[in-house]
Amino acid sequence: MRRGAACAALYCAIVGARAAELRAGPGERFATILEAVDRAQPHDVIRVRGGTHVGDLVLDKTVRLTGEGRPVIRGSGKGSIITVRAPECVISGFRVEHSGNSLMDEDSGILLYSNGNQITDNELDDVLFGIYFYGSNGNTARGNTIRGRPRIEQGERGAGLHFWNCDRNHIEENVISGTRDGMYLQNASESVIRRNRIVQVRYGLHYMYSNGNVFEDNFFEDNVAGAAIMYSSRIQLRRNRFARNRGFSSFGILFQDSTDITVEQNIISDNATGIFAESLRSSTFRRNLISGNDTALEMFASVSGNEFTENNFVANLTPIRVIGRTTSTRWSKDGRGNYWSEYDGYDLDGDGVGDVPFQIRNLFEKMEGNHPRLRIYFQSPAAQALAAAERTFPIMRSAAEADPKPLMRPVDLGIPTNGGKRWKAAYAVTAASIAGAGLLAGMMLIKHNG
Repeated sequence: MRRGAACAALYCAIVGARAAELRAGPGERFATILEAVDRAQPHDVIRVRGGTHVGDLVLDKTVRLTGEGRPVIRGSGKGSIITVRAPECVISGFRVEHSGNSLMDEDSGILLYSNGNQITDNELDDVLFGIYFYGSNGNTARGNTIRGRPRIEQGERGAGLHFWNCDRNHIEENVISGTRDGMYLQNASESVIRRNRIVQVRYGLHYMYSNGNVFEDNFFEDNVAGAAIMYSSRIQLRRNRFARNRGFSSFGILFQDSTDITVEQNIISDNATGIFAESLRSSTFRRNLISGNDTALEMFASVSGNEFTENNFVANLTPIRVIGRTTSTRWSKDGRGNYWSEYDGYDLDGDGVGDVPFQIRNLFEKMEGNHPRLRIYFQSPAAQALAAAERTFPIMRSAAEADPKPLMRPVDLGIPTNGGKRWKAAYAVTAASIAGAGLLAGMMLIKHNG
């Protein structure tokens, strides 16, 4: 054993030998959590039985706080309910409710000022911010349910998980609803965020000046907007679902002034706009399903050097809207482009790739820009007949975007079917929407490797 590892093991053994267990709650030695925390020594374990414990709590020494029977910690309604100043604390198994109302003071269910804490399996209700990471690094937040204050205006609420000036946090399997934003990250980098579910908020993910983060297997559904990635780089988005995000200026994912983003194996469906991109550079979109959106892609001419390959564009009302003349987007790689459900070309050599390019354009773009309400008529038989005639005898000018190697069949997304009930439900919804569009091979989009 190396000397450093041996010293760490010895330290843990000494701390474990010194740690005491204190019990709080009805019938226990300490009637309240506050009394137990006051008497505890660093690294002690405090076990709390059920009941309601009133009063705000400050952890200024490293303790392990464990609830049995979901005890309630009810705040005074002023300030944060639990403030953690000591490092490496554990808070698990509680219902935390009734924080203060001040956005300026970061009034939260749990406010972290220290590093290396574990916040697991808690319910936070009637809170302004849920869990606030204030310059707090290397924490784990797992399995928490956070409910905000839907009775007040969205702009007056805080985020479910708020990260400011902090790095290397692990965020997994949390459920967030009723807050302003699900997760807000500012100057927060090198974190891993997996298997969270965020519904009925403004932005599922609001993201600024944060680099090198990984988002995998998250659900952003039924929000005003799914995710906004702004002024950031080296972000990885894999196997997430951005669905039914609708409202004024809504989108599944927005990218603003960002670079080197990897977007793979995501489902982006039933949004006002699937993907919105302005000043997005050197990014890759591969093997995603973009389906059932009003507009699949809305892109400014300022985007540059991005690549779309082996994506499935299925039953979108409009495939693309370009703000400006054109973009430098690459629509294929190594002889493979993307699948477009409206492509009616041919494949004489049977290699699975269309023999004629697919012109990615919005026939009604000018009309839509001048009269947005006409959008509801663009799927009418008359409009579709006009679109078919235009493809056969093109006379109208449109943005010069074209997929030179369109695919004849949907791409296998490579997402395992054993990813849990939520993913299976997502597959079912996606398959139904595709079938409704006349594409009965919907479930062929998913790789059966589970």
